Amino acid sequence: MKHPASAPSGGVEGAISILLVEDEETLSMIIKDTLEGEGFRIRTANNGEEGLLMFFAEKPDVLVADVMMPRMDGFEMVSHIRRRDKQTPVLFLTARSAIGDVVQGFELGANDYLKKPFGMQELIIRIKALLGKASLFAQGGEEEQKEFVVGDYRLNSLNQQLTYIDGRTTPLSYRESELLRMLCTHLNCVVQMQEILLRLWGDDTFFNQRSLHVFITKLRRKLARDPRIRIVNVRGIGYKLIAE
Repeated sequence: MKHPASAPSGGVEGAISILLVEDEETLSMIIKDTLEGEGFRIRTANNGEEGLLMFFAEKPDVLVADVMMPRMDGFEMVSHIRRRDKQTPVLFLTARSAIGDVVQGFELGANDYLKKPFGMQELIIRIKALLGKASLFAQGGEEEQKEFVVGDYRLNSLNQQLTYIDGRTTPLSYRESELLRMLCTHLNCVVQMQEILLRLWGDDTFFNQRSLHVFITKLRRKLARDPRIRIVNVRGIGYKLIAE
């Protein structure tokens, strides 16, 4: 039986809270003990339904969640969470390796993923990287703008909606919305691929570059009604949203 994590003693990271949703009891205890040893405050849940309730009750700094769980899987849980909270970093733990499964997790709003089996040190590094990006997000800057008008489209990244001039609205996934927001923020300028990958995927590996290309293709289709709008691939550098 899991017990609520006690607050760690000392350390500048003592206030950082993590909600771990993992149905494998042994793995959950190993992760909990390891992260507490690093100065994090850990709470645990062993299925998606419990995790969903605890997330809104605890309001953690980071959510670490398994994908395959009883009663409610990680994908469904995060889908519910992202309807109300679009900022808390989410790291998926998954035994799945197919690119379609990973892309689905990103579309639902995950910020990073870690394939099982993994090393505890790698998990710690990934969590700290997500906390760093969350801190930058909280400082404001370009992330504060949530609505953009580009050609005949209006993007509302807060509601994750793309609306055409005739009023027809297309829902966007969390990652589609954030990617388009970045491109709109730098309209007619190149956004470096590495910047996109580090901010939205957590690292710039070749695997994630392929995933990014899939998202670019999806956005091109959703913007196709206005021929004046193009997303251009600047080879070897990044992408540019052009509105003529």
